[in-house]
Amino acid sequence: MPSGRTHDRITFWSLPLLVGLTYFFSDNKRLTLLIASSYLFSGLMFGPDLDIHSIQYKRWGIIRGMWLPYRYLFKHRSLFSHGLLIGTILRLLYLATVLMLVAIIGVMITQLIWTIDWSWQQSIHQIIKLVATRYSQEMIVVGVGLELGAISHIISDCIISTIKKHRRRTLKQTKNKKNSRRRCSSSAGKSKVK
Repeated sequence: MPSGRTHDRITFWSLPLLVGLTYFFSDNKRLTLLIASSYLFSGLMFGPDLDIHSIQYKRWGIIRGMWLPYRYLFKHRSLFSHGLLIGTILRLLYLATVLMLVAIIGVMITQLIWTIDWSWQQSIHQIIKLVATRYSQEMIVVGVGLELGAISHIISDCIISTIKKHRRRTLKQTKNKKNSRRRCSSSAGKSKVK
């Protein structure tokens, strides 16, 4: 498995290619900026390794504790954290749930302190409806950027894990050959002594 620094390097090295391709195909600076920033966010802070005590987890700083339930819910490298699409969708749903709970608690505390008669359910519904209708294209682009960041992480995990397994297997075979040669030479030496 690659280190957090390796994942960061891959994210930074592949960013210019992503920006170039996105701008070439869309000819839209705003969408290119959205996909690039969501790709960076996914690669550096919102990737599949939030299911362990990783560099991505640490980057959330004092609020990283919000990811503890996520870490306990999903085993590392499971389909639910490292699966294509499903991993990103579950992280988005998890983050949305946490943010919604924080917003609801904040509104309830505000209502208790200042006794404001404010229907927070209706306001949250209106905000969601506004964002979904007015910014649907942008939301799709951000989702694509987040998924591309996760895909880059997953592919690098697979490639580097395969390389490491191949190296271990090769080293093990080399050691076995050396050990078998030693056994043969030591048994041949014993037969000469007799």
